[in-house]
Amino acid sequence: MRLVSRILIGAAAAASMVAVGAPVAANAATTSAANATTATAPTSSPYFEDDWGPYFSSDHKAKAEGHVTVDKQAYKHWYWKTYVVKHKVCKAGKSGDKKVCKVVFKKHKKRAWVWKHRYVFTVDSTLYNNKWWGNKKCAWETFKVVNHDGHAYFKSFRNCEKFPAHYSFSGKDAAHIYVDVSRGHFGGPSGHHSGWKDVYHAAP
Repeated sequence: MRLVSRILIGAAAAASMVAVGAPVAANAATTSAANATTATAPTSSPYFEDDWGPYFSSDHKAKAEGHVTVDKQAYKHWYWKTYVVKHKVCKAGKSGDKKVCKVVFKKHKKRAWVWKHRYVFTVDSTLYNNKWWGNKKCAWETFKVVNHDGHAYFKSFRNCEKFPAHYSFSGKDAAHIYVDVSRGHFGGPSGHHSGWKDVYHAAP
């Protein structure tokens, strides 16, 4: 009888150990899975970023400064790919008892893609106006964006008030970005140009 009791007690203890150990193992597996997810989580950072300025109009009554950020973004570029397939074409001979075969090359097209990248930029600026009364009371900043093909376009902003004005614009694939700080009236800049100053230059 004592032997039977000892066996039953031992079995109960073993079952208790299994019941306690199972949650611990499950927790360990959950922790490992969470760690694996965290380790493989993607991270991103700007391809380029820097401050620019401050730049002044020639009379020092307008000032511009800011920050430029460039992000490198991958995308699929689709195109038609041409490839040549070799075919064996056979025809019956003149006597009809022997086939004459020849190799024919035919061109085929199919849709294909390659990874390419675009460079998306954002220019942030703060424009200060140190003379907000009288004629030519506005501060102006004009940005010149030059693409890789040499084409250029312009963005202009004004501040005719006492307090700083904040502006932002975005684009893509710029080779160079410049800014000109000047004075003018409400309709546009009219003098005291700083000349083109550097904001961003793409890596060669």
